[in-house]
Amino acid sequence: MTTVRIVGDGRAGRSLEAALSATSWESLGILDHDAVDGLRPDFTNASAEADIVVLAVPDDAIADVAQALSPGTAAILHLSGATRLDALSPHTRVGSVHPLVSLPNLRIGAERLLANATFAVAGDPAAGRLVAALGGRAITVDDDRRATYHAAASVAANHLVALAAQVSRLATAAGVPDDAFWDLMSSTLDNVRALGPQAALTGPAARGDVQTVANHVEAIDPAELQTYLVLADEAARLAGRTPLSTALGEWTSPDSGASSDT
Repeated sequence: MTTVRIVGDGRAGRSLEAALSATSWESLGILDHDAVDGLRPDFTNASAEADIVVLAVPDDAIADVAQALSPGTAAILHLSGATRLDALSPHTRVGSVHPLVSLPNLRIGAERLLANATFAVAGDPAAGRLVAALGGRAITVDDDRRATYHAAASVAANHLVALAAQVSRLATAAGVPDDAFWDLMSSTLDNVRALGPQAALTGPAARGDVQTVANHVEAIDPAELQTYLVLADEAARLAGRTPLSTALGEWTSPDSGASSDT
């Protein structure tokens, strides 16, 4: 039986421990990574008592925690999407397992880790074996592409939440409940999955409808304009059209002979 020691008692560490309880692997429990306790024998000897030690700690703590662990036979893996493997020095068996799912709490996190999740892996084969034990899909991301990969993950998760927040603010300003838009957002993601981003694109950006964009710009709070126009331009670029902010500027310019009132 493969044994795992988890270092870090945050959402990721606790979700992983809960998920491992549903597999044939054994978790030896979670160790707090607090620097004050970093020299405890159970902490420094973790790499000697387990087959795999998983560092489920903040990115900026990975190197310090790895240094505090006494070298042993265990594979030392971190859960970071952006951190390179050299942060795990001086250990020789090192790797990375980054779950490409959000882990908001222990219960949901464990469920998602066990739901055929995708994991970015690198380094020691133990990383791939851990993914297989969880029933997941492993994709390999080399060190020199790790930051780009994690940027994509941040856009997919964090930026999507920021956009949902803008939808909520605009919905409130329009006097409608924001949950009226959640099915639209969900079905749009389904379309992207099925058809790809370009074919899934609809709306004024796909049509090149400058009048509609002008109406939006006039109606919405100026505090929302920067985000709206940047993404409208990206949508227009995806559709192979002139950036809408540029088209809007040309369309409303006195030299163009047109105005937003026509």
